[in-house]
Amino acid sequence: MTILYGIKNCDTVKKARNWLEQHGIDYQFHDFRTDGLSETQINHWIRELGLEQLVNKRSTTWKALDDASKAAFSESTAPKIIAANPTLIKRPLLDTGSHKQLGFKEAEYQQLFS
Repeated sequence: MTILYGIKNCDTVKKARNWLEQHGIDYQFHDFRTDGLSETQINHWIRELGLEQLVNKRSTTWKALDDASKAAFSESTAPKIIAANPTLIKRPLLDTGSHKQLGFKEAEYQQLFS
């Protein structure tokens, strides 16, 4: 089952959801804020995608973090910080079961689902 992770009011997530629906792709939407995330899931994504790829350091959430959290941010501390601030994750995160895709680019989705 394909799962799209994000937040429902994010414009990029909306674009990805619309694309999936228009192309008849069956998927489940997982809202970070409503449904939450476990540190175990976050650890898995860090190992698979890399911490620098997973986290959006240009986000308002990152900018709002206190300096101590930013200074201590590493693979070992990130899961706890991200679980408390899930909007640190680049959105959307698409999981097809065999592939993970961060962000939305129509051409990449087209290639992935062709």
